[in-house]
Amino acid sequence: MKIRKAVIPAAGLGTRMLPATKTIPKEMLPLLDKPVIQYIIEEAAAAGIEDILLVTNRSKSAMDDYFDYFPELEQRLERSGKADQAEEIRRAADLANIFYVRQKETKGLGHAIYRAKRFIGNEPFAVLLGDDVMFSDTPVIKQLMDVSEERGGATALGVQAVSDAALASYSSLKVAETDKSGVFKVEDLIEKPTAKQKFSNYAILGRYVLTGGIFNALENIQPGYGGEIQLTDGIRSQLASEAMYAVDFEGKRYDTGNQRGFLEATVEFALRDSELGAGFREYLQGILKA
Repeated sequence: MKIRKAVIPAAGLGTRMLPATKTIPKEMLPLLDKPVIQYIIEEAAAAGIEDILLVTNRSKSAMDDYFDYFPELEQRLERSGKADQAEEIRRAADLANIFYVRQKETKGLGHAIYRAKRFIGNEPFAVLLGDDVMFSDTPVIKQLMDVSEERGGATALGVQAVSDAALASYSSLKVAETDKSGVFKVEDLIEKPTAKQKFSNYAILGRYVLTGGIFNALENIQPGYGGEIQLTDGIRSQLASEAMYAVDFEGKRYDTGNQRGFLEATVEFALRDSELGAGFREYLQGILKA
């Protein structure tokens, strides 16, 4: 089944980026000349996603405004001979059909995904976390979609190996090899494991393809780590009835929800930029020698 819809949970309070995120959604912080959330929506659109649901909260209306037309600004730019900028502003609003729902209480990632139940129905769908920006030749979510579609619309989880220290902040998967390199059968998983609980160093990193069955699973699980409804726990409860796969995706992930990850993304995206790259590299080399 073709995957047409995506959900982007973007309702977090941004506490790792305070005080800037007191009034500015963390997803709207600029990574070069675009907000973080635009990179994520561009990834989904490049993978062929047509409809995107942003799960937000009462303080995130700036995202709704950003992905809308602004005729007055566009016309002023065009009159000033800045048609390229006007076109870029309009392009952001036309990336996909974007819808919004609020997570009225902060009850965890699983609860945020459950808010998409009516939007999704019973079809497979993509999930892209609002903090995680990917750099890859093939969109990371497309890599997962391909595996899911090849295997009858099965759950596909984007994973990479992380350090033991980092694992406690993510999840750990028990996996078995399949007939395809980089694709594994998921046998078990656990959220934020201790060193004794870990299955492997493979962790889910911000990208999922889920089946409609996740909503029934989330409806019936108990609060988990931190007293919240954990998406990982919901996925785990599906293992008894559904096959699912882990995809060791090609690409680099940046966690822009913390200061170091945001700085790494800013520096590396700037170095890759065709206009900024050369001069910025020279600048960095100069200050590192000082």
